[in-house]
Amino acid sequence: MKPRSSQPKAGPSQRQLRVGEEIRHLLAEILLRTEFHDRELAGVRLTVAEVRMSPDLKHAAVFVSRLGRDVAPLLPALQRVAPFLRGQIAPRLGLRVTPDLKFLADAALEQATKINRLLHAPEVARDLAPESKAD
Repeated sequence: MKPRSSQPKAGPSQRQLRVGEEIRHLLAEILLRTEFHDRELAGVRLTVAEVRMSPDLKHAAVFVSRLGRDVAPLLPALQRVAPFLRGQIAPRLGLRVTPDLKFLADAALEQATKINRLLHAPEVARDLAPESKAD
């Protein structure tokens, strides 16, 4: 028998990644094709950027974004329709237990924009410019 390592795991397992990706695809399809009766979600286009699964596959953190707009005001509405979405993905997922869905705002695009803006700031551009050699 192998001795147990005292170091924590480096990241999610292959199964967590596979199930998360499957849920991401299913939710993206459902959000695209479904008209919600919730006024806040009517006609809204959302992108499911990532789904992170808990190690026991009972909880899924769903990161969503909305092109050009803040998605944070829609998170309560998404939590209200989470049981419906969970019921929609359950038969297609094929797991014994369908995970609970928790919707979170995806900040990756916002972070990338912030970094891009910093890199193009005059102070940084000056430091990155090649030095001219005076002879």
